[in-house]
Amino acid sequence: MSSENLLGVPPTYLTDDPAVREALAGAIGFDVDDVLEQTVRDHPTSSLAWAVLADRAWSRRELVQSYAYARVGYHRGLDALRRGGWKGQGPVPWSHEGNRGVLLSLYMLRRAAEGIGETDEVSRLTDFLDGADPAAIPAIEAGDR
Repeated sequence: MSSENLLGVPPTYLTDDPAVREALAGAIGFDVDDVLEQTVRDHPTSSLAWAVLADRAWSRRELVQSYAYARVGYHRGLDALRRGGWKGQGPVPWSHEGNRGVLLSLYMLRRAAEGIGETDEVSRLTDFLDGADPAAIPAIEAGDR
């Protein structure tokens, strides 16, 4: 499958938020839960912060919490995409740092949906991610965050 944009819809490039990335990076070596929760409180519209919180819950096998956090990140991401000019279709390149929080939230929601047996949502989110950028799922699964 080609990653060429056949729809003619321009890619969406969201604004990067280095403050969120720095706050999340600061969690290493500290009380991770406190840092993650504080980051979400300080940046509640950040899909990246919610995605990382969802990933943390997933790592603890807290599937319902992971799903809930990822669902918030997904909705925050949709809000950001719409503000960024996205009209419900078109590329959202993983290679652009500002887009990674949205795509990571979609991935985390997809993973958690699979974990709770929500198969229709898994299929829909897979299509969404592949439509946004076919490189996103392989990049996330390879640890390219």
